[in-house]
Amino acid sequence: MLNRLPAVLSLLPRRLLVPSPKKTLSGACCRRRLLLLLGGMEPAVVRCLPGEPKLTISFSVDGSHKHMLRDQDEPLGKALARIANNVAKGQGKAKKAKKHKGQLPCEAPPPQQQQQPAAVQLFFDGDEVPDTVANAEAWRDGAVLRVGRVQYAVLRNAPAFTAAELPASLLAGFPACPKLEVEFGNLDDCEFTWFKENAADTSPEDAGGVEGQDPGWTQVGCGRVHVPSNQDIGFRLKLRCTPRDGSRGGLAKELVSAGAVEAGPGMCTFDNRHAYTVKEAEWPAVRVVSYNILADIYAQTELSKTVLYPYCAPYALQLDYRQNLIKKELAGYNADIVCLQEVDKGVFVDSLTPSMDAFGLDGVFRVKEKQHEGLTTFYRRSKFRLLSRHDIVLSEALTSDPIHSELLERVSANGALKDKILHRSTALQVSFLEDLKEPGRKVCVANTHLYWHPKGGNVRLVQMGVALKHLSHVIGEVAPGAPLLFCGDFNSTPSSGVFQLVTETAVPQQHADWSSSGPEESCSMELLSGFPPLRSACNEPAYTNYVGGFHGCLDYIFVQPDSMQVEQMIPLPSHQEVTTYEALPSVAHPSDHIALVCDLRWSP
Repeated sequence: MLNRLPAVLSLLPRRLLVPSPKKTLSGACCRRRLLLLLGGMEPAVVRCLPGEPKLTISFSVDGSHKHMLRDQDEPLGKALARIANNVAKGQGKAKKAKKHKGQLPCEAPPPQQQQQPAAVQLFFDGDEVPDTVANAEAWRDGAVLRVGRVQYAVLRNAPAFTAAELPASLLAGFPACPKLEVEFGNLDDCEFTWFKENAADTSPEDAGGVEGQDPGWTQVGCGRVHVPSNQDIGFRLKLRCTPRDGSRGGLAKELVSAGAVEAGPGMCTFDNRHAYTVKEAEWPAVRVVSYNILADIYAQTELSKTVLYPYCAPYALQLDYRQNLIKKELAGYNADIVCLQEVDKGVFVDSLTPSMDAFGLDGVFRVKEKQHEGLTTFYRRSKFRLLSRHDIVLSEALTSDPIHSELLERVSANGALKDKILHRSTALQVSFLEDLKEPGRKVCVANTHLYWHPKGGNVRLVQMGVALKHLSHVIGEVAPGAPLLFCGDFNSTPSSGVFQLVTETAVPQQHADWSSSGPEESCSMELLSGFPPLRSACNEPAYTNYVGGFHGCLDYIFVQPDSMQVEQMIPLPSHQEVTTYEALPSVAHPSDHIALVCDLRWSP
């Protein structure tokens, strides 16, 4: 009699159900354990969700994978008959191929006997499930599918990877973070085992192979993130990942890298900075990063390659290469809040989100319309939770939100300037975070990337006027008294009107920036902040942007000094490090900007 699977599992020792965090399993060991948990039976995975018209049934017969799509309301008998026919066809093809393989060229193929379908039945709790029962009800977790003499344990809605992909580029010394999405499971529970391809002349004994381990591969690590070593250079990597949800597991998936591990660039500009951020900041300190990571859509233009960054090796401008550097740099900062600018949408989805999630951070993205790049704010989920978002496009807010009516009226006095402002797609990302260590304590995190043109000081002033007004308004509505943490690439030097507006709360109508783009677009007005004076947490470094034709301080982390105090400012790279390859970006630095990093502490 067939026993119900959950009853079998309940009798197994608990040590077999809960994986030891200190042990890794080879592919054969993982499979043996899965078969043991399933009472020696192969798995048949069924995906069936309420509201969906179809369900899927997946299992393997004689090494051939079967994946069937059936109606949920279809009678079970029809599904079983279809399984029987598919299995018979597969076995017939296999026998025919085998006979043809041993047949002489002049021989005619013998007539094939009609392959009789194997008996296919479904059992639950020892009883055969009637053919008239609908599929959605019949395929229950713990049921047993019998195909001829082979039995399969039915796993309904078992943990499974819906996306699994290795990075296109792997560098020795740089973290490899696979893109993973799991259904019915928890990534924190999943098991990961990394393998290195053996050299062609390496025997299993020389490779230190483990019994049951895949021939041709040697286990080199475990865990969701793996850092290839110099010994891995020239060899491909393989990742075996098993989806899990607590003690409940699903079918393992294997990923093999498209290319071999390559040598890294050696010393990077951020390596010495990591010495200050080896550990996470201890509460109530909060580590903050603001960084323009250089969007790929800008790095790959002919202007960038031939005019802006002609000194940078072409391979070092490639996205896959730069992403290795960016992920290692961000991982080494161990930050709690990370505000990034110039983030390609694809980079956020395929690269940053998987890696930052593995490092313990969740993130939100705000695309800049038309450019397909935008702003990202990540936060450490063990310290913060996201309360709400209040993003805006500055030009749209200026014309649509009544709180900006006075500023709009003044700008409208110059039609040319107004048109230029309204054609900008500059965004402001606004996120309210709550401190999990002290519930009720909130912070407003703002992130922006203002208009870039050197003669656009008047445009940036208006943009900052809109941003500050919006921030003052939403803080008053959402979390009165919450401190403002304002990060970004402001494209403004310390002598600019934007910097004066933020740090001194007002810009007079005589400021030179109002006429920065010429008399035809000038607009003179007094502009007020609405906030008390903010402080640049990383002071005013000589430069945060260093390219061949320009260097200057354009990036800031602004804080309210009465609410947040600067505990530590992570030193920027030395001038020698920045100019080792002439300027930025380079083979040792992924962007034309430098990340700002500081530790802040809540004021009493």
